Amino acid sequence: MDQFVAAYKDALSKYAQFSGRLSVGGYWRFVAVNVVAWIVLIILGSIAKPLLVLAVIYWLAILVPSLAAVVRRLHDTGKAGTYIFISLIPFVGGIILLVWLVGAGNPGPNQYGNPDV
Repeated sequence: MDQFVAAYKDALSKYAQFSGRLSVGGYWRFVAVNVVAWIVLIILGSIAKPLLVLAVIYWLAILVPSLAAVVRRLHDTGKAGTYIFISLIPFVGGIILLVWLVGAGNPGPNQYGNPDV
């Protein structure tokens, strides 16, 4: 559990840092915490409609750190952050991006820095 909290705090501490690298484990732990938090907020919003605003506020607040995490994850695989735009290609773009996000990063240093440990 501590690893999940640490990954979440790390991503938020690098709020808009689009440089550097993020390991596959760190990225997916960050995603897992976001999914759980969002599901809890959606459930609370379904119980009391005014609380649904919290889910929207959370989504807006986490948007920039999530984009930064994806870019740093792409850097870990040796790809430029601009490859995030491949997800805009209908049907296949999101699948391609997902494959890159779950793939292993470069084991050693690359043009984006040292591996995230």
